[in-house]
Amino acid sequence: MKIRKATANDICSMMDLARESATAAHWTEQQYRDLLSPAATAHRLAIVAQAEPEVSNPSTPEKGLLGFLIARFLAPECELENIVVSSAARRRGIGKQLLHALLLAARETNSESVFLEVRESNQAARAFYEQVGFKLDGRRKSYYSNPSENAILYRLAVR
Repeated sequence: MKIRKATANDICSMMDLARESATAAHWTEQQYRDLLSPAATAHRLAIVAQAEPEVSNPSTPEKGLLGFLIARFLAPECELENIVVSSAARRRGIGKQLLHALLLAARETNSESVFLEVRESNQAARAFYEQVGFKLDGRRKSYYSNPSENAILYRLAVR
């Protein structure tokens, strides 16, 4: 697996992965295009986990995207906006590798912390964030809609 910056060629696969996950942020194609525009790349990060060709047969085409992460740099912080791993590839460390790449980028931009919000009912995501060191930082009442639900805020110091 290879972690790399997302390109416009990845947009359809990213949208497919997001649709596969009920808890992911579901953005429009134009929002992804805007995210990957040259003007946005100075303060945004979009990375993907790309499957590698099979080692036993290097001529095998790449298998596609296993996951992606989107973040926004808001000095002195970084907001994790979306992280998605294919349901077929979960529990293989892909989310941790994407998050590790984000933390490296956050340090390079002198960010002090990474923050995020997650649905209160998303126990799997909350356990993942807590496992990698995020700390509970607050709650936003009725932040989400369809259905209405509180957001749980997490923060991780990077310096």
